[in-house]
Amino acid sequence: MSQRKSVDYLAGYSPELKQQADSLIDTGKLPDYLRKRYKGNHTIASSKALYQYTLELKNSYLRKSAPLSKVEYDDKIDVIHNALGLHTHISRVQGNKLRAKKEIRIASLFKRTPEPFLRMIVVHELAHIREKEHNRAFYKLCQYMEPDYHQLELDLRLYLTCLDRFGSVF
Repeated sequence: MSQRKSVDYLAGYSPELKQQADSLIDTGKLPDYLRKRYKGNHTIASSKALYQYTLELKNSYLRKSAPLSKVEYDDKIDVIHNALGLHTHISRVQGNKLRAKKEIRIASLFKRTPEPFLRMIVVHELAHIREKEHNRAFYKLCQYMEPDYHQLELDLRLYLTCLDRFGSVF
């Protein structure tokens, strides 16, 4: 095992929480913790299924927002250095009108995770349709769409730590 601790994924969390996470890592109990909370991987494996899944969430919570042009898994997103997902807004001139396209890309790593983790990432990217910055309104919108958003974000970061340290969890 490497000497890297949970601070890689939990950098913004309190020292007490990081210490608890490090204890789970050092005793080898982190995989068991995650397996007890989450029961296996989802079945949303294709970009087409991901688009439908995202559209259902969008239509439930952000009905009046601009439509999504594309939602797909992306092999090029490096979870460690970039992000878990990306949202893009592309404006193009077509004739005398300006057309905006909104796209969401989710790291391919999340084809094989529990559904609540995928939902948290999709909710995060959908919230960027309304709120560009990670501010109070952004997180309030995330919690509106997913009441357990903050716990899921923490557990997702623990999951990524677990993958890094122990390999596959589920």
